[in-house]
Amino acid sequence: MREDTTKVLEQEIPASMEERGMEEVEPASVEDKPAAEKAVEEGEAQKTEDSTAQNKGTEERKMEGEVDVEGEMEGEVEVVTPCPTESHGLQGTIKGHDLFGYVGIEAVLDQMRRKTMKAGFEFNIMVVGQSGLGKSTLVNTLFKSKVSRKSCSPNYEEKISKTVKLQSVSHVIEEKGVKMKLTVIDTPGFGDQINNENCWEPIVSYVNDQYERYLKEELYVNRKPRIPDTRVHCCVYFLPATGHWLRPIDVEFMKRLGKIVSIVPVIAKADTLTMEERLEFKQRVRQDLKANGIRVYPQTEYDEDPEDRILNDKIRENIPFAVVGTDKEHQVNGNKVLGRKTKWGIIEVENVAHCEFTNLRDLLIRSHLQDLKDVTHNIHYETFRVRRLNESNLTVHGLALSCFPMENGTHGTNGTSDRSESESHL
Repeated sequence: MREDTTKVLEQEIPASMEERGMEEVEPASVEDKPAAEKAVEEGEAQKTEDSTAQNKGTEERKMEGEVDVEGEMEGEVEVVTPCPTESHGLQGTIKGHDLFGYVGIEAVLDQMRRKTMKAGFEFNIMVVGQSGLGKSTLVNTLFKSKVSRKSCSPNYEEKISKTVKLQSVSHVIEEKGVKMKLTVIDTPGFGDQINNENCWEPIVSYVNDQYERYLKEELYVNRKPRIPDTRVHCCVYFLPATGHWLRPIDVEFMKRLGKIVSIVPVIAKADTLTMEERLEFKQRVRQDLKANGIRVYPQTEYDEDPEDRILNDKIRENIPFAVVGTDKEHQVNGNKVLGRKTKWGIIEVENVAHCEFTNLRDLLIRSHLQDLKDVTHNIHYETFRVRRLNESNLTVHGLALSCFPMENGTHGTNGTSDRSESESHL
C-alpha cells in the first residue's frame, strides 16, 4: 500500500511542473559559482566596451558633419515659439525674419513725428549772471535770431531797472516744419548790488512758482488736454573770466539752484583769457564744484546706459564751457562766419579751436534738449510734487483733527487734551 502511494506521488509531481510552465533548474554547485560570476563580469565588460565604441563612433561622425545634435536642438527651439496664452505668461520674441510678411510696426515713429510737428514743443531757458557778461548776446547766438529781451525791447537801459526781478520773453521758432516755443528768462540785476545777501531767493521762488503752477493744472478735475509748460528746463550760469577761484556768490547760487533745476556753468567772454589761463581756470572751477558738492548737468546718476555715460563723460570734461557770443558776421577766407573782430584777427564763435560755443549749443539743443526736459519733469518736478503733496496731506489731516468733534462736545486739540486730563482724574 505504501509502495503504491509513493509511485503515485512520483508521477504527479512532474506533471504539475509541466502544467505550470516551469522548468526544473538544478542549483549550481559551490565550485561552479566563481565561473558564473566571472561570466557575468565578462558580459558587463563587453557591454562597457561596446558603449564606449559607440560613443567614439558618434563623436567621429559628429566631427565629420554627419550628425549635428546641437543643430537639431536649435532647430526645434526656433520652431517652437512660446505663446502667452499657452505657456502661462511666458512671452517669446518674434523678430523681423520670423514674420510671414511686412507688418508696419516701424510706422509708429512717423506717426509720433507728425504729431509732434503739428503740436510743437516748449523749451524754457534761464540765463543768470552779472550785467555785461553777454547773456543776451549768447542767447541770440545760440538760436541765431534776436530772442533775448534786450534785443526785443527798445530803450532797454532806460525802461528796465537793474533789480533782481526776473523778466521773460517768448518766441515761436520754426525750422524745417518743427515749431518750438522758446522762453528766455533773464535776471538783469543779479550780483550787481553792493549787498548781494540772499540775492538768489527771487530766482528760487520763480522756479518753484512754475512747479506750483504746473501742479495746480494737474490737480484740476477737468484738466486741459495739454498743460502749458512754464517750468525752467535749464539754467545757464555765467561765470566772469577772472582766472581765479569761484566767488562765494557763485558757490551759494549753484549749491541752492542745483537741487531744483539743471545748471550748466559757462565762462563768459572767454576770449579775454589765454589758452593756458583758460585751462587752469576750468580746472579750478571743477575742483570748487566737487569740493562744495554742487550738482551741475549732466549728473552721473542720470546716465541710463554705457553709451550715454561715454557721451556725458566727454561733456563733463569740458565743464564749464569757455564761450564767446556774437551776432555779427564777418568774411573769413571768402566765407561768412559769426565772430568778434579785433585788431589781431577774428575770433570765430563756431570754431572749436577758438572757443567751446559749439559744444554748449550741441548740449542745449542738438543732443540733450529732450533729456533736459525729461530730467526737469521726472527728477526736479517730481521731487517738488512729492514734497508738496506730503505737505498738503499733513495740512488736511491737521484740519480734520482740529474740526473733528470730540465726545465732550469740544473741537480741536484742546478738547483732546481736556478729555485726557478728565480721564486721568477718573
